[in-house]
Amino acid sequence: MAELAAGGRCPWATSDPLYVGYHDDEWGRPVVDDTRLFEKLCLEGFQAGLSWITILRKRDAFRAAFAGFDPDAVARFGERDVARLLGDAAIVRHRGKIEAAISNAQRYVDLCDEHGSLAAYAWSYEPAERATPTAMGEVQSTSAESIAMSKDLKKRGWRFVGPTTVYAFMQAMGVVNDHLVGCPAREGCERERKSLTRPTRRRR
Repeated sequence: MAELAAGGRCPWATSDPLYVGYHDDEWGRPVVDDTRLFEKLCLEGFQAGLSWITILRKRDAFRAAFAGFDPDAVARFGERDVARLLGDAAIVRHRGKIEAAISNAQRYVDLCDEHGSLAAYAWSYEPAERATPTAMGEVQSTSAESIAMSKDLKKRGWRFVGPTTVYAFMQAMGVVNDHLVGCPAREGCERERKSLTRPTRRRR
């Protein structure tokens, strides 16, 4: 299809090896592990106003700086950690985003007390039906579900979780599959989604 890039991939997956690997092996594949989900949501927040390739290039440094994105560990970060992170040139040094990641980790504990896990919460927003994109112009930047999740997270005190950020998170974690028709990765994502046991509420 004309919309697909060389190799049949979605056109945003450029020749940069990091983009190609992320597109082929991660983006759109269903995730139910809370640590990975918290990482994805944090990094989508850090990406706001930047290119995703910038975040991918810094992802290992982010993981080292944020205790592997273990939300319980990040929730214990204090002012000394904020100062440490602001001095770390290997990550995005934005005070608002750094403080939001720490605050969100603290809000994560409350969310899990109610829903059992971030996974159960996020997958509860999976749309029942949606159109399959055949061209990049058909790929949404928000959805009714991302707007609803964003509104609910903000009500819970989460930050840097606007509807566009939340929709990017939903794409990344496989709640939606926005690989274009004809992209080889789309079929793999669909197989994984069909075989996935959706997480349900449980006691934390």
